[in-house]
Amino acid sequence: MATMVFVNFPVTDVARSTEFYEKLGFKKNQEFSNEQTSSMVWDDHFWIMLLDHTFYSQFIKDKKIANAETESGVLIAFSMESADAVKKFAETAKANGGDFYKVDMGIPEDIMFGLEVLDPDGNILEPNWMKM
Repeated sequence: MATMVFVNFPVTDVARSTEFYEKLGFKKNQEFSNEQTSSMVWDDHFWIMLLDHTFYSQFIKDKKIANAETESGVLIAFSMESADAVKKFAETAKANGGDFYKVDMGIPEDIMFGLEVLDPDGNILEPNWMKM
């Protein structure tokens, strides 16, 4: 059995975040979604769970939820099929309330290309393409 990865993001507005991730190409799994959480599926192995702060807090015991707009605790990198797909993903994010920027790693774009994509809450995704 292949491993599945479920990334959990605390979000301030589940409906807004759901719409944002749908525009990026994720599909909402209704079976694992409700008013407090949306289960967003990229493919059979990569899901993002969008949890409102009350629900998310149940899983972190006595810790505070980081403000992802001013603090970072994690970067979620995943592969895409081309540099153009990475660029389109980032441009779609920006057109729908997110943003993106490039970190220059000194690697030619025809070898590897990635961008830092922010969702409306400041959570960071790192779509990447690498020549294999």
